[in-house]
Amino acid sequence: MVPFGGWDMPVQYTGVKAEHDAVRSGAGVFDVSHMGEFRVTGADALRFLQHLTTNDVSKLKPGRAQYNWLPGVAGGLVDDIYIYQHADGEYLLVVNASNTAKDWAHLQAHTTGFDVTLTDESDRWALLAVQGPQAESLLQPHTDVDLSTKKKNAFFPARLFDFDVWLARTGYTGEDGFEVFTDASEAETIWDKLLAIGITPAGLGARDTLRLEAGFPLYGHEFSDTIHPLSSTYTWVVKDKTHVGRGHISLEPAHRLIGLKLERVPVREGYPVKVNGQVVGHVTSGSSSPTLGHPIAMALVDSAHAGADLFEVEVRGKDHPATRMELPFYKR
Repeated sequence: MVPFGGWDMPVQYTGVKAEHDAVRSGAGVFDVSHMGEFRVTGADALRFLQHLTTNDVSKLKPGRAQYNWLPGVAGGLVDDIYIYQHADGEYLLVVNASNTAKDWAHLQAHTTGFDVTLTDESDRWALLAVQGPQAESLLQPHTDVDLSTKKKNAFFPARLFDFDVWLARTGYTGEDGFEVFTDASEAETIWDKLLAIGITPAGLGARDTLRLEAGFPLYGHEFSDTIHPLSSTYTWVVKDKTHVGRGHISLEPAHRLIGLKLERVPVREGYPVKVNGQVVGHVTSGSSSPTLGHPIAMALVDSAHAGADLFEVEVRGKDHPATRMELPFYKR
């Protein structure tokens, strides 16, 4: 157990590799109840969210979810979030745990001129993420909804183990899966029932290796209030509309996020990245890849050097060769 975003979180249960492999080949469950949840309602709920985000929230309809960004007023991101539409004029925002207080203050600061009500429901919800190619088949006998009819980013009410929950076909592992929104008081019982049907408990360690293989950014590593978000490969999240921070986002980023493959030595956040001995950036996330069998990393490097094929990563004073790889490293 380690402190994480103000919570005590499990790094591992049986071991990172075993949990990682379970998600890639079967199904694992992550307790992500630390995430924050805000409800946005009112006649101007859509207009409010359009003003505060970069993606086009008008494309949502009840029963659908969308990945989105909260851009900063003066650059960078306040957070990257998911928006789930419950009904017309009613949305649920899921935000990163470490940013919950900051995001809440940011939303509150922009309500002037909008007929909108914000409710912090973070303490109400527990969130359990069932991920892996067998997620659907393992859950199906225990729910009243035909899961095969639900596409990616679907969001819908269901009965699960005789509890009323909301399910979303979303996740952060690069695999298929469902995130279970349940009342916090019911989470422990549902967790135990998920384990009883053969789903493997997984912790932060496997969550990090899985999302890194899938090329998913993590706030505080690949995104922050000072990193230009378009340094990433997620340029599709920015649509042509008026929104907070548009002027800063429209500027060309000075850095690019790239993938790196190493042969033997795992690298960590902050390690210098070089081209021909010259420092051109730094590692943002790195680990050994259980799926690929070698170390991988994401790195933020100067745009002028982002197209290079060969790099070095400095580890404890020694340079180790690295080859640029296209992101994601792994795709289901």
